[in-house]
Formats: sequence, structure tokens, C-alpha cells
Amino acid sequence: MRLLLNWVLSALAVWIVSQVVPGIHVNGAITALLAALVIGFVNATVGLIIKVVTFPLTLLTLGLFWFVINAAMLKFASVLVPGFEVRGFGAAFLGAIVLSIVSAVLHWLIMPRKAQQ
Repeated sequence: MRLLLNWVLSALAVWIVSQVVPGIHVNGAITALLAALVIGFVNATVGLIIKVVTFPLTLLTLGLFWFVINAAMLKFASVLVPGFEVRGFGAAFLGAIVLSIVSAVLHWLIMPRKAQQ
């Protein structure tokens, strides 16, 4: 149940980003759900490999290069999902930042962590 809620919140975050960031477009709820699934899969596979390989560059830029990697992963996901469009790297870069923030806020609001005892 928690996994399903996590997926729906991620899809909601993708839809919110499409409303806020110019250059990102989602055709509907099904497309947002599919985009959230693909973004998660791409980040867990290809994104993880790229982050490990480029770790020295990430250290050199004090972590800022991860924004570039996340933007590339968002753009790559848009190529795989019909109806999910990211126009240009600038939109992908801003979209990746906004998606991270919106997703974190939604998860914090809906699924708060249990208090440690």
C-alpha cells in the first residue's frame, strides 16, 4: 500500500511540475503515472550508474553536477514516455529541481515519518 501511495504522490509531483515549469507537458493522469514510474526506474538504474561514475566531478562541483544528471534523467524519461514532453535542457534542469522539491514536500505532508522513541 505504501509503495502505491509513493507512486501516486510521485505522479502528482510530475503533474504539478508540468503546471509550474514552462517546457514540461503531461497529457493526463495516466501519462503522469507512467512518467513517474519511468523516472523512478531510470533514476534507479541508469542514473545510479552515472552518479557513481561522475562522483569525482560531483565532489569537485560541491554536488551541483547532480542537478545536471537529474535533468538528463528527466529528459531521457521524456523520450521513453509518450505524452510526457520536456522541451530543452533548461526546462529539464529547472524541472528536476522543482520535481525534487515538490516530491519531498508532498511526501512530507502525506507520509510523515514516525517519531523515534
